[in-house]
Amino acid sequence: MKVIKILIFFILFINFLFADSQLNYLYKKASEFEKNKEYKNALEVYKEIALKEKNINKTYFDEEKVIAKEITTKTLDKIEDKETEQTIQQILAGAFNLYPYEENYIIPFSYDMKKRVDRKKIEAKFQLSVKKPILTNFFNMNESINFGYTQTSWWQLYKDSAPFRETNYKPEIFMTIPYGKRDETALKGFKFGFLHESNGQSEGDSRSWNRIYLTTYFQAGNLFISPRVWYRIPESKNDDDNPDIDKYLGYGDLTFAYAYKSHTFKLLLRNNLRFNDDNKGFAQLDWTFPFFGSNNTFGYIQASTGYGDSLIDYDKEINRIGFGISLSR
Repeated sequence: MKVIKILIFFILFINFLFADSQLNYLYKKASEFEKNKEYKNALEVYKEIALKEKNINKTYFDEEKVIAKEITTKTLDKIEDKETEQTIQQILAGAFNLYPYEENYIIPFSYDMKKRVDRKKIEAKFQLSVKKPILTNFFNMNESINFGYTQTSWWQLYKDSAPFRETNYKPEIFMTIPYGKRDETALKGFKFGFLHESNGQSEGDSRSWNRIYLTTYFQAGNLFISPRVWYRIPESKNDDDNPDIDKYLGYGDLTFAYAYKSHTFKLLLRNNLRFNDDNKGFAQLDWTFPFFGSNNTFGYIQASTGYGDSLIDYDKEINRIGFGISLSR
């Protein structure tokens, strides 16, 4: 069973790696025709590329919308009211209009440098993060109100029975407000919201907390700086399963993001601001880079050290490095 799970994981991983391999081959073929001044052949290849990209870029929900419209206009009874007809199409399509939010990645090899009795040093890690726009410009500030959901999992893929060691769930609702005009100010916007985070476990392994937060965004050329502060919503002693989490995760974090050509570098810093023996911090560096010429899949390296790598380990020091692919950035 363990071998089967590992094989399934790597089959999925390889599919992500080579999703664009056919298009890359066609681009190289067209380029060779151009170099040899065989422009007619190059044009035919570019036509083939355009057709394939059109089919690839057509999302599942777009296809469902087309099918729903066909059913509504050709199969169902005619609806005189256009607004009602559009509502019926939405029901048939089941369109969610979800978008990437935080990073979406798969790391098949994540190595923790410290030995622990409850796990192997090498495990897999992956993250899924999406957002759903709810309202736009409701307050006439060009703001956007969204629902976000991020799920991060640590998978003991190389252990007998390959259990999921920890999964953190982060639903949130937030508003983003742009600020200023191009080249006029370094401050580019604000974001504030409510964030719940828990690991879905029970009794002694249960971890959860609720926060309201404010993030500001600054730009200096290719560099983006995002300080964030939060306030933990108090819980009763009977319900609080991690009462000292502030001592380890503090009251905010600071993110630097730098774009250079096709590379991105992101540094997350966190500290509890206790300048004594109780000082605790965390740092995570993410690097995405071109991967086999793909336009939507990237090589990914993640290195982290400190406290708060996951909820179950919020009070444990982790030193980790992982290699994988990123599906969004």
